[in-house]
Amino acid sequence: MSIYDFSAKKINGEEVSLADYKGKVLIIANTASKCGFTPQYKDLQKLYEKYKEEGLEILGFPCNQFDEQEPGSNTEVKTFCEINYGVTFNIFEKIEVNGHDAHPLFKYLVTQAPFKGFDKSTPMGKILYSVIREKYPENLVGDAIKWNFTKFLISRDGKYIKRFEPTTDPLDMEEDIKKLLAAH
Repeated sequence: MSIYDFSAKKINGEEVSLADYKGKVLIIANTASKCGFTPQYKDLQKLYEKYKEEGLEILGFPCNQFDEQEPGSNTEVKTFCEINYGVTFNIFEKIEVNGHDAHPLFKYLVTQAPFKGFDKSTPMGKILYSVIREKYPENLVGDAIKWNFTKFLISRDGKYIKRFEPTTDPLDMEEDIKKLLAAH
């Protein structure tokens, strides 16, 4: 099994096989429009513009499971991303990332890149941990997606997967991205 065995619907309803991204370095992220981490769209877009010609693709998956921070329709999500952050990378239909109805792709990703903890020495790490502990304590157990903007970096062959928690700014992933892009 690999990420290429999965498919998903783009925000326009078009079904896409992830096998279409073979040979690309991928960032797969669950996203939301009304989250404290929503400005990460801007830095994800910067990375996309900087490295798309070298083979970087970003796949955003809106999710409303965390504090209902993605309440809009697929059309509203698409419009929000384009108008507010100039997003041109691929956005998919809203999905669930945890629980029984979680999209199979995210069920797979959490088994390949387990949760390694939050950096509670940073203010954002402390805040996020306390919010999750208060509102979603079940998410602190195991490898579940903890919050919006959990990011998975995937190599060109689909085998290497590294997980970045929401508190990691996308630009802090740049060195890892460059290494994977350089590895042909």
